[in-house]
Amino acid sequence: MSPGGRLGAKLEGVRPYALLILTLVGDLALGVVRPGLGWQAVRTSASYLLEMVLVLPPIFVLIGMLEVWVPRQTIVRNVGPGSGLRGLALSVLTGSAAAGPLYGAFPVAESLLRKGCSVFNACVLLCTWAAVKIPMMMMEVKFLGWRFSLARLAFTLPAIVAISWLVDRFTPRLDGLCGADRLGPGREMPR
Repeated sequence: MSPGGRLGAKLEGVRPYALLILTLVGDLALGVVRPGLGWQAVRTSASYLLEMVLVLPPIFVLIGMLEVWVPRQTIVRNVGPGSGLRGLALSVLTGSAAAGPLYGAFPVAESLLRKGCSVFNACVLLCTWAAVKIPMMMMEVKFLGWRFSLARLAFTLPAIVAISWLVDRFTPRLDGLCGADRLGPGREMPR
């Protein structure tokens, strides 16, 4: 193997950590130029990293239980390509009842896609997780009133459905990573 080939292989091993490395380099550079601001950036980065370390493991445990306990046919039947309004309703209810930050929703959506969830329903889940959480709506009602909350919901839900439909229509068909509706005839979902 040539020296350039070894270097390329090493760089590929570092690639998953590129954002973390870039953040650290940026924080260090900022610390050199403006020390006070640099330390604030380091503290903020560490705070977000700690939050993710505390939030993601329980989400991965729940995803593991979903993978083992919920049969693929159940996912396909309830939120798969032919689920219709039932799939939409389940995605909206699940997303709005979910707790935790939005970055916790992405591994859940990816797991559902691998089990046969439609791209449309996965996108609805992500959007409602971000914009229509029940606790958030209760705070909204308390401070802004029922009329505002219902008006926002009346605009948000159709926008979520439209965005999800567009994402579903324009998502490329990738070797089973986008659910059962994206597979060709005679193909099986990867495990």
